[in-house]
Amino acid sequence: MVETSLNEVDAGVVEAAQSMGASTLQIVWKVYLPEAKPSLILGGAISLVTILAYTAIAGTVGAGGLGDIAVRYGHQRGITSVMWVTVVFLIILVQVVQLIFNWLSRRIDKRLDQPSGAKKSGPLDLLPRFAHTK
Repeated sequence: MVETSLNEVDAGVVEAAQSMGASTLQIVWKVYLPEAKPSLILGGAISLVTILAYTAIAGTVGAGGLGDIAVRYGHQRGITSVMWVTVVFLIILVQVVQLIFNWLSRRIDKRLDQPSGAKKSGPLDLLPRFAHTK
């Protein structure tokens, strides 16, 4: 994840830093990491959700946790409501993690900044483009 995030950094920015005489350590700390920060945060979200999924899978084979509750009480004892509650809880947990990390990534991403005079657009601003009025 980190390698992919760092590969997304524009080569022109790195070349500009090199032409200004920046050392390798300065390029890493002042160019690569700030430029790749939003992508690194999203990679962290993917990693966290993957770990959550692996722990639920491990619970199904006896490691304990939510997967164990879903299988032991929900599936084996025939109490499907317990199984569905744990599944819904896992889905909600994943969605919360995704929302938090996406919000944080959007907040940090400087490429999304608009000039102070620019009007922020909302979802309904595109509606007139698609309206078929005569």
